[in-house]
Amino acid sequence: MTETSILLIQRGRHGEIPRWERFEIPYEPGQSVLDGIRQIRASTDPSLAIRFSCINANACKECMIRVDAKVVYACMCRLEPREMRLQPLASKKLVRDLVTEIAPPDEILG
Repeated sequence: MTETSILLIQRGRHGEIPRWERFEIPYEPGQSVLDGIRQIRASTDPSLAIRFSCINANACKECMIRVDAKVVYACMCRLEPREMRLQPLASKKLVRDLVTEIAPPDEILG
């Protein structure tokens, strides 16, 4: 029997009432939460928004989200064979889904 991970992901845009969507993916030891999110985007829902730049060390820290209410890097947090709740950062302005503003407030135009 194959183990699964269930990712409950908070979805929506700034100003909307957030909604939760449930995704079930195969669990493989060693995978990160970011691996799971990327799998969802590739095979189930390409509209799921997440920011990451793993190929560019100068842009690291872009995948910071909350997993089970704890602030983590999605690329470093390990996927587990259980239900995990993923949310955007609470301290930053929401753009969409798991993406929040990254620029300091005084650098945002308009």
